[in-house]
Amino acid sequence: MAGWNADTAAGPLGAGTVTLVEGSSFCISGPNGDIRPEHPHGVFFQDTRILSLWIVTINGQPIEPLAAETKEPYRALFAGRVPRSDGHTDSPLIVERLREVGAGIQEQVTLRNFSNEPAECAVSLTVEADFADLFEVKEARIQGRWDETRHVDGDTLTIRAAWQDVRKCVLIQAPGADVTPEGLSYRVTVAPHGQWTSVLTAVPSTEATSPHPPSFIHLDAEGMSASDRRRQGWVAKIPVVRMGNRSIERTLRRSYDDLGALRIEDPNHPDRVVVAAGAPWFMTLFGRDSLLASHMAAPVDPSLALGTLQTLADRQGMVVDAVSEEEPGKILHEVRLDVSSGLSLGGKSVYYGSVDATPLFVCVLGTVSRWGFAKETIAALLPHADRAMDWIRDYGDKDGDGFVEYNRLNPRGLINQGWKDSWDGINFADGALAEPPIALCEVQAYVYQAHMSRAWMAYDDGDMALGDELADRGAKFKKRFNEQFWMPDRGYYAIALDGKKRQVDACASNMGHCLWVGLVDEDKAPLVAKRLMSPDMFSGWGVRTLASNMGAYNPASYHNGSVWPHDNAIIAQGLMRYGFVAEAQRISTALLEAAEFSDGRLPELFCGFGREQFKAPVPYPTACSPQAWAATAPILLLTSLMQYDAHVSLGGVWMDPALPKSYGDLHIRNAPMAGGRITIDVSKNKPSIRGLPEGIVFHRGHRPSMTELVEQVGRIARA
Repeated sequence: MAGWNADTAAGPLGAGTVTLVEGSSFCISGPNGDIRPEHPHGVFFQDTRILSLWIVTINGQPIEPLAAETKEPYRALFAGRVPRSDGHTDSPLIVERLREVGAGIQEQVTLRNFSNEPAECAVSLTVEADFADLFEVKEARIQGRWDETRHVDGDTLTIRAAWQDVRKCVLIQAPGADVTPEGLSYRVTVAPHGQWTSVLTAVPSTEATSPHPPSFIHLDAEGMSASDRRRQGWVAKIPVVRMGNRSIERTLRRSYDDLGALRIEDPNHPDRVVVAAGAPWFMTLFGRDSLLASHMAAPVDPSLALGTLQTLADRQGMVVDAVSEEEPGKILHEVRLDVSSGLSLGGKSVYYGSVDATPLFVCVLGTVSRWGFAKETIAALLPHADRAMDWIRDYGDKDGDGFVEYNRLNPRGLINQGWKDSWDGINFADGALAEPPIALCEVQAYVYQAHMSRAWMAYDDGDMALGDELADRGAKFKKRFNEQFWMPDRGYYAIALDGKKRQVDACASNMGHCLWVGLVDEDKAPLVAKRLMSPDMFSGWGVRTLASNMGAYNPASYHNGSVWPHDNAIIAQGLMRYGFVAEAQRISTALLEAAEFSDGRLPELFCGFGREQFKAPVPYPTACSPQAWAATAPILLLTSLMQYDAHVSLGGVWMDPALPKSYGDLHIRNAPMAGGRITIDVSKNKPSIRGLPEGIVFHRGHRPSMTELVEQVGRIARA
């Protein structure tokens, strides 16, 4: 996942970095709470860095970090101490910084004196706002184009910036402080064993003349902020999980928390919630990421997938535009609000350079159609699905060979436009780069599933002719794929076909996505499973993106040998589909054990070093955390092993658990089902469900896939 106009990863955030997220705002700081411009730190609001420097010093000394604990995804407590000037080691002065991010930040600074003498303290805050856009910060190419002015009014410092006809403003308020244009300070005497506290607030302002920033915290009578209330509402609507294995239970709870923090509202439809891709750099709507993450989260909250589909449908491509890579029917790759991306896109804020978001849109609509939403809600999205299918045929298949390929429409677009979108992400076994147009194997998997999903929705709607046409096209597509992508001498699928229709013969994880949707022929599935679990592919923590015996392999690369949790969760579900239960259990257990090393949170990716070489997963320096499809990976891992799924219009919920013994018993209450809430128990892999809504029946077994449903209709029609 990369920014639309860059194939470069972000610079390292620095050791001990703390990232806080709330909606589309986020804050990145060092372990003592300071925000320093030499790192890609800052407070970001609507893709703009509104604070680039925020440093608290006591008596001219930086705070020595002791601990930083994230209380909620949007709130953290930092503890540090003030270094002594007399050479003694221990300091009696402890500093606590309780920070919450929202539309800006609010920070409560508390100074505690643990000595028997009063402490004279000069507390200073140095603050800067460079108003750099997110990509400038991420790629360390800040242009400094803004003309800045600073204005003091009482306890408020206003920093304004102008560039051409664009205006930005941030207001910093510090009650009781001595405020100057450079910053603010307090002179305080902290009594023996006493404390001193002040609250600092920094918020963006559209009213540049407003002298007083509104507090965004708004604590209510119960001491809860708006963010707390939002989180409370999320917690009330999602399932509560209890497991014998407390470590896995903690990981699932962390996933729920992160998913809750990554929800953003569609500005045009405040009631509609979508999933942002991840923090810190992708707190916006993405096509591929938001679709896959909301699909994986469907058993927890299917409305996330619906909101994501509706918002993407509103922005579906209408015209051919080479700059933004928009095409009729195409689903966007990324929405951006900052200045420089808008300029690069000819004034637009949407970039469409993704080959897989469009078929995934139809696949996820198929998922949503199963979870019991009103028929008219699904019907309203069907024309968008049909436009997406038209794009697959008219624009996605650039050369008429029946496969969907990509080739960027302008020299600033992404070179690679599948999920492995780094510039060197698609290569041959010898390491040579594949040349476009490139037809990725997993994109063909999504195209196949799009055909099956739309065919079933047509049958379900009584449109037999459309269903038959799509089913026939899908069956022929599967046959052609298995003929042209399979490499019998290697025993695995090519990652892609290149511009000359050569098989790109690197052994990569992408083919696991073909298992997920049932595109793999039955006779080939055992060979694919064996290859994915071979020592050169399976690191001990998960399946690598690229086998270790390939020419481009690098365990510390973004896409050429790293391990991605979402990729592995999809592979595990694919393995379960074809009956490779032990292999799916092995992947699931490895990833959930990896999460133990990062406080229960799976990052976007980690390095591909073998487990025999390092006893802990090696972090990838610039991995997003929290990240949407990493946060939803544990949900998919667990539901795949439970074989838990629903199809409300068929009147059924299915489950046939195959949980490893080490997971212990499982109890889930408040799980959404057809407008109601159910309770699930799994004891020694024996399932039971209570509270099923009227008309819903529990089946022990696997839910019929879209392909199976389509084939059933075909058999009935032929009979």
